[in-house]
Amino acid sequence: MVKLNQPIIKISELEQVGYVVRDAEKSAESMWKHFGIGPWNIVTIPADFTEKMTYHGKPARFGFKAAVTQKKVGGFEIELIEPLEGDSTYRDFLRDHGDGIHHLGWHKVNSLDAYNKTARALEQAGFACLMSGQSRGVAFGYFDTTRVLCTILEVLWMDATITTPPPVTRVIP
Repeated sequence: MVKLNQPIIKISELEQVGYVVRDAEKSAESMWKHFGIGPWNIVTIPADFTEKMTYHGKPARFGFKAAVTQKKVGGFEIELIEPLEGDSTYRDFLRDHGDGIHHLGWHKVNSLDAYNKTARALEQAGFACLMSGQSRGVAFGYFDTTRVLCTILEVLWMDATITTPPPVTRVIP
């Protein structure tokens, strides 16, 4: 239960600006060429990489390509997401808005239990989970916080001791 005058969750640090784009590699190359944003690591996350996925509360399968800056830009990691397969909030955003800022991320939590507690608190307060995924050592969810933050909020838990990240397939430049 949320106490009066108490936040639902306390966001201590936003670390990422996530864009959805039609072509992650071309967008990364353009940001590097025109504004010096980068360098970038490119990874592909196939639908079978993530074990448990939801889309609007129902089981789902989605895959995507991501370009992620190797260093923070003004305190933020920049992530460019290109949807590849399946229904997802990424595909919805691209259809409805075109390329653009999709989410702020992330409100990091320090355990899977804390992630689940945070997700429940957000949903009980009316911030629906649009999409989520969970694998060994990682859990993420995108919450519809647009009525307050004017964008989606990503909540993330990563256990660095057991998470095996997908291999980087390309580096730009």
